[in-house]
Amino acid sequence: MHELLAQLDSAEPLKDYSVKQLDQLADEIRDVLCNLLATRTAHFASNLGVVELCIALHSVFDFRSDRLIWDTGHQVYPHKLVTGRYSEFKTIRTKGGLMGYPNPHESPYDLFMTGHAGCSVSTALGLASGDDLAGQSHRKSVAVIGDGAFPSGIVFEAMNNAGELNKDLLMILNDNEMSICPRVGGVARYLDRLRGNPFYTGLKQEVVRVLNHVPVFGDPTERLLAQMKEGVKAGVLGGMMFEELGFRYVGPIDGHDIGLLKKYLAMVKDLSGPVLLHVVTEKGRGYVPAEQDPVYFHTPPKFVDEGGKPVPTSGASQPAYTNFARDAIRDAMQRDERVTVMTAAMCQGNKLEPVREQFPDRFFDVGICESHAVAFAAGQCKAGMRPIVDIYSTFLQRSYDQIFQEACLQKLPVVFMLDRAGLTGPDGPTHHGLFDIGYMRVFPNLTVMAPGYSEELAPMLDYALQSDVATSIRYPKCSALHIEREPDPIETGKAEYIQRGTDVAIVSFGALLDQALEAAKQLESEMSVTVVNARFAKPIDREMVAEVIESCGHVITLEEGALQGGFGSAFLEAANDMHLDTRGITRLGIPDMFVEHGEREELLHDLSLDADAIKKACRGIQSTVAV
Repeated sequence: MHELLAQLDSAEPLKDYSVKQLDQLADEIRDVLCNLLATRTAHFASNLGVVELCIALHSVFDFRSDRLIWDTGHQVYPHKLVTGRYSEFKTIRTKGGLMGYPNPHESPYDLFMTGHAGCSVSTALGLASGDDLAGQSHRKSVAVIGDGAFPSGIVFEAMNNAGELNKDLLMILNDNEMSICPRVGGVARYLDRLRGNPFYTGLKQEVVRVLNHVPVFGDPTERLLAQMKEGVKAGVLGGMMFEELGFRYVGPIDGHDIGLLKKYLAMVKDLSGPVLLHVVTEKGRGYVPAEQDPVYFHTPPKFVDEGGKPVPTSGASQPAYTNFARDAIRDAMQRDERVTVMTAAMCQGNKLEPVREQFPDRFFDVGICESHAVAFAAGQCKAGMRPIVDIYSTFLQRSYDQIFQEACLQKLPVVFMLDRAGLTGPDGPTHHGLFDIGYMRVFPNLTVMAPGYSEELAPMLDYALQSDVATSIRYPKCSALHIEREPDPIETGKAEYIQRGTDVAIVSFGALLDQALEAAKQLESEMSVTVVNARFAKPIDREMVAEVIESCGHVITLEEGALQGGFGSAFLEAANDMHLDTRGITRLGIPDMFVEHGEREELLHDLSLDADAIKKACRGIQSTVAV
């Protein structure tokens, strides 16, 4: 069925393919992508949109020597298919299989793991500069960046530097009018104007030639003519913003016409200095439902196609923590007109569409600009609002300095809702939110919390919105635990006892409480187990720390985050400050490593964080006591 793909051990043969063969290859790639969604959830619409662009790039350049950075890497599936990974492609996003992002361990065609947006221009420029210094200036550096990622601040920092260095750098702006959700902001409107510009490169050059013959003189009338001349240039010539930054602008061109793409890529390949090629594509191209609803089909649930209609095959599951967070935010906004919410191009991922529809004046999607989101929230906070910054844990890392300077240092009560805090399963190491406990709890004027079950997420948000300091609330990408009990009131630095015992205590911070309870249940006939829902990593409940050490002697701390600087470290610090015996404390969490992709349950098992591992840890403590 996939005759051409099956023959590709590398992308080298594409240079000799006819346009007709390349079009056939595009059809084969789309068929593979559609078949993949019958087996698992995966990034879909974005990959359908770059098929022709990917094929054209590999047919013009040799990326075994030349440099190619995809930004972001979730659109890299066609690239993997044409670079010799077709036979392994069925394993993508499964444990031990291909990663859903570029991975240098898989192929020399992959240079960076690019799971976050905006860094491609910087890294490609660094490669061009490094190659030049190493005497390898014949290598070409190419960065493919989407229009959703383009407004990221680091992109303009890189373009500013590229214009100064004047290195040979090709920046391909993949313009599909989308990030994950429809793009927002002034840059988006500028790109919309460029997309509608009928003046392509050849005509633009002719206009420049004519305008350059308009004389410029010295009196006011002549200066006005000069200003008019520049205004006409700016109006007629698309891409003036890029030209002012030192980039030669080419386009916009049809990103689904392989022949046209090859022509332009061959042309810009030989241009010196920084070049921006504006390519217009359609997200979801080739599968009508994805074309009509690219937001839903960004990462849809697995489905089978029945006569052009996608039929989901995933079974129903318990609501996720994200759902409860969304509902808590909406309820808070209904009660208090000061409450606002902002996200960074993740309205869909954070399931905030109902909030956006109900409160359009208090919902802010700032695009993929997390640093701006936090500083923007701090400004609103200073003006008397109560902003909620709803961003993935791993993406919030991009705003670390703003958390420090604009929120905590100013003692402003910004609320941070950290979605995907913990293991994100098939998304892998670029998306696992494993470091926020450590990077948040070091700041003064910042409270760090995590719900152990669904019913306490809303009370935690209410607490945070009444606090006079910033608050972080973390929760993972998984179904939320439901407990048949009324949550204890949320009090500053107070943990919640779920059950009390005398032999060993399991103190869980966050959503691994379900694993702790299951382990305790299985140990009922063997030992008496205390289970604590810690709730706070900062300020930690020092009375609870002292009580479980004194009553049980042996304590297991449990967290879905990095052990270094995490909740277990906070527990040990508190015990040490109180001069308590810490020899009976065992910390369970993520060791000093980056965790690969796989289903969350598989990863918890491998990391010794599931109920069986907790049970074994408790038995190990008991056997030590017996000895």
